[in-house]
Amino acid sequence: MLTIENYGRRWRRDKIAWGAGSNKGHLRGAWRRQKSTVVDFREQIGIYVLFNAVGAVVYVGQAGVGKNKRLFGRLKDHRSDHLRDRWTHFSWFGLGGFNEKSNSDVKPLSKYHKPGGAIRKKKRSDALHEIEAVLMSVVEPPLNKRGPNWKGSKEFLQYIDSSMPQSSDEIVQELPRQLKEINSQIRAIKVKADKW
Repeated sequence: MLTIENYGRRWRRDKIAWGAGSNKGHLRGAWRRQKSTVVDFREQIGIYVLFNAVGAVVYVGQAGVGKNKRLFGRLKDHRSDHLRDRWTHFSWFGLGGFNEKSNSDVKPLSKYHKPGGAIRKKKRSDALHEIEAVLMSVVEPPLNKRGPNWKGSKEFLQYIDSSMPQSSDEIVQELPRQLKEINSQIRAIKVKADKW
C-alpha cells in the first residue's frame, strides 16, 4: 500500500466554500470512479502546489506536519498572505485515507492517519514511483507518454457546491448559449409578426 492515499489536481480556488462566521466552509471532493462518494478534505495532511492563472507553479507547501495547519487552513492562509493574488488553482496529495464505511453523505477522513504516525513499510521502488507520480501530476511534462504510476491511490475531482456564485469565466462561457437562445426567441417573434 502506498503513502499517498488520495489526491486532487487543479482544483479551482474560486470554487472552494471558504466559509464565514459560524460557517466553517469545506474542501470536498467526489471520487472519480464513484462520484457518489464525497469526502471533506479540510483536515487532510500532505503536500500541495499552488498555480497561477497561466498554470505555472508558484508555491509548494506541506500541510499537517509539525505545527503546520491542515490543508484547508494552509490554503485559507494563502488567501491573505504574500501569495494572495498569485494563485488561482491548486493540487494536493494526501496521506490521510477516508472512512469508506461511514453512513454520512460526506465521508470523514480516517482518524488513524496522523501526521506523526509511522509510514507503512514499502520498497524503494514504490517510493520512486510515488515521487515520480507526484512530479508528473504537478508539472505535466509534455514529453511523458505514460501517465503517473499511482498503484492504488484514489483521485478526487473537486465537488462544486451549488450555492457558490458563478465565476466571470463561467459567465463568459455561458454567453454564446444565451445569445443563441435569445436569437431563436427573436426569430420566433418575427415569424409570428410576419403572419399577422
